[in-house]
Amino acid sequence: MPSTLRPSPSARTRLVGVLGSPVRHSASPAMHNAALADLGVDWSYVACEVSPDRLATALNGARDLGFVGLNLTVPHKQLAVPLMDVLDDSAREYGAVNTVVFEAEDAEGIWRPVGCLREVRGPVRSRGCNTDADALLRALGEDLGIEPRAARILLLGAGGAARAAALRLADEGVGELWLVNRTEAKATELAEEILARTPIVDVQVGYPPGDVEIILNATSLGLKESDPLPLDLTAFPVSRADGVFDMIYRPAETPLLRHAREAGCRTANGLGMLLYQGAAALELWTERTAPLEVMRRALWNEVYGAA
Repeated sequence: MPSTLRPSPSARTRLVGVLGSPVRHSASPAMHNAALADLGVDWSYVACEVSPDRLATALNGARDLGFVGLNLTVPHKQLAVPLMDVLDDSAREYGAVNTVVFEAEDAEGIWRPVGCLREVRGPVRSRGCNTDADALLRALGEDLGIEPRAARILLLGAGGAARAAALRLADEGVGELWLVNRTEAKATELAEEILARTPIVDVQVGYPPGDVEIILNATSLGLKESDPLPLDLTAFPVSRADGVFDMIYRPAETPLLRHAREAGCRTANGLGMLLYQGAAALELWTERTAPLEVMRRALWNEVYGAA
């Protein structure tokens, strides 16, 4: 059985990583390096702070430096879409990229991940993918027992993660979807896009008049202790939701989740979503099955401090 200890980097070590701003909170390096060690792959996963105005430069630099692939987090998921050479169906469908696979042609002229090729000849292209949307549905089911079909959901945010979530929930036949965002125009734009694609979905902008099954936070509010709540408690008390899911996983309990727990709601952070999107990304880069339990233990140890 391969060792789960991280090997020392060598001149042969390939790089993969995550770009974000901020990115210091990321648990992805712990998860992926444990998985790479378990697979016996001589790669190292790193986190890189990249401002939005430097994203194109960073993507090109990673490709030129021989990176195998990248994850993208706040605020890059939508910004990366026009910067990709090609988009897979998921990124095209949801308009956000959270996983980049660098590819080159093999001996048969088939584009494959550069990490799976013995030798890279010719040009390298970037393929943008989205593994967030499916990971969210799996985490909602496992962590909160939520089935999106016919559910009433309040979604906070309208950025890349929120957009992918909203469109995926609409595809699943969500009963009622309420969109709240700091900039209302962005929420309205997202609502109009959902209605154009799936007219049968009941989507509204603003807080719902009645109770909901779930409040889903897809904003970055909660990453910093000084952040305000993403939910206006005077407009919509958290007790009007059966459950609250916060895509943020560090801190493990955000102020929003604490309010929800104290109000008697079921709660879950974004650790499960991170696990499943990360496993899917790893499989895209390696063309191998991700060691899910190894990744789960590494995440739990990183965030909660216990294996």
